[in-house]
Amino acid sequence: MALPGVASAQAKPETASKDDTGFTSTVEFDGTKNSAGQEYELNSNVGYAFTKHFGMDFGVPFYFATAAATTTTSSTSASGVGNPFVDLRWKFPGERLNFGTVLTGAAPLGDKNLGVNTGHATFDWTNRFDHGFNQVTPFFEAGLSNTTWDTRQFVRPYTSYGLNTHFRGGAEVDVWKFISLGAAGYDIAPFGNQTLTSRGGKHFGPTGKPGLGNGGSGATSVTGTSSLAKDYGYSTWVDATLNRYMDAELGYTRSASFDLNSISFSLGLNVGKLVRSSR
Repeated sequence: MALPGVASAQAKPETASKDDTGFTSTVEFDGTKNSAGQEYELNSNVGYAFTKHFGMDFGVPFYFATAAATTTTSSTSASGVGNPFVDLRWKFPGERLNFGTVLTGAAPLGDKNLGVNTGHATFDWTNRFDHGFNQVTPFFEAGLSNTTWDTRQFVRPYTSYGLNTHFRGGAEVDVWKFISLGAAGYDIAPFGNQTLTSRGGKHFGPTGKPGLGNGGSGATSVTGTSSLAKDYGYSTWVDATLNRYMDAELGYTRSASFDLNSISFSLGLNVGKLVRSSR
């Protein structure tokens, strides 16, 4: 259900055998809370699976961001529409290895005052490999992008513009009926100049980190070398399949580069599957 796209959402190709052909649509509400503030994202999309291997989606996200109050500034908040996106996805299940690849492009039409629009078109190409061993499914993802994309476990307090490679690896374990646990490490390795724009009116501190040292530089956008957008850390989560059409998730992410400990939640509805079932 974690489809790719949105102005700052990391693509996650699913196992090919889990998809049906025909009309597809999902609605997902994600939220992250940490010392920099709170970030919420409502992502809805519609698409079509032409075959069990190939499909495409189109969607528009909506964001709500709140900056944490400090001794020098009061809390601020902002909300608005993100960049519309389109993605192409290919999925190839196999006996030894499942492979999926997603190419996503977003147009710079979102709300600039919210900080989700870099003023440039953005793209992401993510590849995923996984294989199930009874209840355990290890996975590995690698991609190329010109922005830092969010995940379900970490809706970031900033938007970036600049080339980077990103990697993520871990495993998911089915522990009981509809409950599964997951853990993964990630690394974002930028190259070339990078620009970070804060969301929700957050200020960048003297260290160039969003929401940290608030009131330091007073800037809501900073430009610098590749080290500015570098990030690495890990995530853990518990996922519950509520029924055939809905799932929920609680997670924790540690961002070592930005010194952020984030608590997250996610609620997803597979509208396409619900419509096909009712028919």
